[in-house]
Amino acid sequence: MKKSRFAALTLSASLLLSGVVMMPADFGGQATAEAAKPGNPAAFDQKIISRIDAERIYSDVRYLSETIGPRVAGTAEEREAASLIRERLESYGYQIEVQEFSIPDKMVGHLATSNGDEVKATFPSGSGETPEEGLTAQLYDAGFGYPDDFTEAAEGKIALISRGELSFRDKIDNAAAAGAAGVIIYDNSEASGPPNLSIGGDAPLPVAGIKKVSGEALLEDVVATGGTVTLKVDALTGQTSQNIIATRAPKNVSNPDIVHVSAHFDSVPLAPGASDNATGTSTALEIARVLKSYPIDKEVRFAFVGAEEIGLVGSAHYVSTLTEDEVSRSIANFNMDMVGTAWENATAIYMNTLDGLPNIVTEAALSAQERIGTPSELVLYKRGSSDHVNFHEAGIPAVNFIRREPGTAALEPYYHTPQDTIEFVSQERLKEAGDLVGSALYSVIRKN
Repeated sequence: MKKSRFAALTLSASLLLSGVVMMPADFGGQATAEAAKPGNPAAFDQKIISRIDAERIYSDVRYLSETIGPRVAGTAEEREAASLIRERLESYGYQIEVQEFSIPDKMVGHLATSNGDEVKATFPSGSGETPEEGLTAQLYDAGFGYPDDFTEAAEGKIALISRGELSFRDKIDNAAAAGAAGVIIYDNSEASGPPNLSIGGDAPLPVAGIKKVSGEALLEDVVATGGTVTLKVDALTGQTSQNIIATRAPKNVSNPDIVHVSAHFDSVPLAPGASDNATGTSTALEIARVLKSYPIDKEVRFAFVGAEEIGLVGSAHYVSTLTEDEVSRSIANFNMDMVGTAWENATAIYMNTLDGLPNIVTEAALSAQERIGTPSELVLYKRGSSDHVNFHEAGIPAVNFIRREPGTAALEPYYHTPQDTIEFVSQERLKEAGDLVGSALYSVIRKN
């Protein structure tokens, strides 16, 4: 997931969907005889929600985030997650395709003071590299990194810059113009981990991101004493990621419509990625299990994609492999990202579309909510920054389901930090996401 801000539009399900049967969220066993009749939409919903197993979803979230841990694109951990997903889907009887693709070079490195103390840091894609032995230099306090924050004394030093007021790239370019040898940007909030910097392409200097407390310590212990640090940044080249595509085609249907269900399984560095996005991955796996044998008249493809966190690379690759005929037959994309956070403020499920307009997916979700009575407000919102973007740009109606705070559209405070752990995942909200998306999906693909 990546951040941006757009205006929100809350849809009134009661106005759009008047006359739809209302059922309580836990109506299993309590449905009226009328609602349980074959052919009634509520009866089809019951086939889904009675089988969605929240404990199974939660267990998968735990395994992905705690046993495997951070699943950074191109790493062994990301490959381990892909293997788990593939094996599970094979056991359900799906036709499996593994798509391997190249990813941009990844930067790795370390930062240490002259007395040998390691400073936890991130190294953004596009950072310049240091010599093999690293860059050892004094630090220069460059404030927020404005041009006026630099003097001749910055030349040859590593600029220590506070986050805020200017873009990361402006800070870096100003440091380079002043003759600095490198840049360290420290956070301006009390986040539990160093920031993951997006610097907009290749930078002229090596760059690292560190926590606020680390930056303040360097100001006090290194800058003030004239000490040095050693910054080392190297590029890992030739790396790959992969997508796992599970397909189930309807019987005796020629050239069926196609519905895509997507979730990314990678995470950012240092973050266990429980909410982002073991929750979406595990919920999609559970929906795939439930739908493995029900009659359908449309083709369903579960696309578990890698390398989302470095620019939606996996979903872009998947969509690029679709033929013109497949795109023309594709009628929907249900994308799940961060659907199970326990953050108490995230009481709404946002339905993000790139154009802010409703489509077949939002309509199916609103209808399902009316029938099964899920408690969370559904909000239609104009926003990209997840894998639904690539489907939309190919002309496929797409929605990203994600939990946010209503009104502000804020994400949980653990987002992209080492605190993104199972502790902050709600089993009840995983169940709600599985019920809602599963019912909406089945209403689109089921055989009538």
